[in-house]
Formats: sequence, C-alpha cells, structure tokens
Amino acid sequence: MRTVRGTDGTAYLLLKRSSESSRVRDPETGEERYVPNADLEVIDEASPLSTAAGAIDEPVRQLIRAVHDDETLGLLVELVDRGPLAAITVLDAYDLCESDLHGRLTELQVAGLVETTEVDGRRGYAATDLARVAIAALRDSDADGHPTDG
Repeated sequence: MRTVRGTDGTAYLLLKRSSESSRVRDPETGEERYVPNADLEVIDEASPLSTAAGAIDEPVRQLIRAVHDDETLGLLVELVDRGPLAAITVLDAYDLCESDLHGRLTELQVAGLVETTEVDGRRGYAATDLARVAIAALRDSDADGHPTDG
C-alpha cells in the first residue's frame, strides 16, 4: 500500500492500480473510489500507516501518544473536569507519589496537554485546550467510534 495525492491535494491510500485508473481510499471518510492515474501523484515520503492515522483528529492522536496507562488518562480527565489543580491537591487526592505525579505531568506537558499555572498561590497544573478537545472527542464517540448525538 502507498500514499498518493489527488489533484485537489487530498492524500489517499492506494489500494489497487491498473493501467488506466487506481482504486483509492480516503482515510478520513473510508470512502473508496476509482481515480484516473493521471490525477494521482505517489508520495514516497508519506507512510501509508501515518496517512491512515490521519483519519483521527490531531488532539486525539496527541493524547494517544502521551497517555500510556489508565492512571495518566485519569489524571488528565481530572484536570479537564476539575482543574486547574494545585500539585499538593493532586498529591493529597490521588494515590500517586510525588515522583510518579511529576513524571506523568511532565509527559503530558511535553505532549501539549497540560500546562503549569498558579492555584491559590501554589504551583498547579491545568489542562490545555488541546486536552479538552481530545477528551471531548473521546467522550462524544460510541463504542464503534462514531459520534454520538448528545
């Protein structure tokens, strides 16, 4: 499988190529169709798997890359729902040692999901807009990953 670009700039996954046309799939919609070969350009530097991942919104992809376990995901959800929170509040409320908390928060900061702030005169942490968008997107999907109506 290869990544190709249509004349409109859209990236597709090349499924089958014949002499006149190629069957392609739009990774964002899943739609398959035939396109004349003359209207397609092979993109050698683009991995087909990375192209397929493009179907997922960037905030969700960043969250997936940064969150490695349920506790880290839960920490981010708490910061989205309750934050910003002082570091001392987080240490008192949850079963994390200071080094574990610091490690998780650092990973989330590097991913752009958490930022430092001041809460009641103490060092604290807040979820970024990126984190709020990602969590909202995950909450707004059903078990099959389709958007819900509510």
